[in-house]
Amino acid sequence: MAAAPEAWLRGPIPGIDPMLMPAAHALVQASEDLARAASGLSVAELWAKPAGAASVGFHLKHIGGSLGRMLAYARGRPLDPTQMRELAAEGQPGDPPADADTLIRAAQRAIADALEALRSTPSEELFAVRTVGRQALPTNVIGLLFHLAEHTQRHTGQVITTAKIVQELEKSG
Repeated sequence: MAAAPEAWLRGPIPGIDPMLMPAAHALVQASEDLARAASGLSVAELWAKPAGAASVGFHLKHIGGSLGRMLAYARGRPLDPTQMRELAAEGQPGDPPADADTLIRAAQRAIADALEALRSTPSEELFAVRTVGRQALPTNVIGLLFHLAEHTQRHTGQVITTAKIVQELEKSG
């Protein structure tokens, strides 16, 4: 059976404004790629840091957390204390350490929430001014929505690469 085409080649996603379709396609692709790359990793592989690089576990936690943070900014809200605590803990495996399926599901839930946010963003709000962080750096809603998609794709690429490396190291180790 042939593999499905990449998300951007499957046509429009229902309910997504055409201006936001590239961001939605990137998020859908990331969700699928994360599951393919990280499913089946052992806890040791998930939290390994080959050559000091960030672990797959960090990237999975960071994807979910960063999506929530950028959506807060897109909604014109500051980060809440829970988001700040989660940010500080993104690199920590937890006790007991989180497993791949748990972290994949959490990242995919955050991606689904981001897709819903894209669906519910009125087109007339896309260029509304927003600020980011304590320094109140200037942006707008569309900038945040596109950044959250490209940022998710960037970390998804890191998951794919790091998963391949740690699996190969496990085989040869």
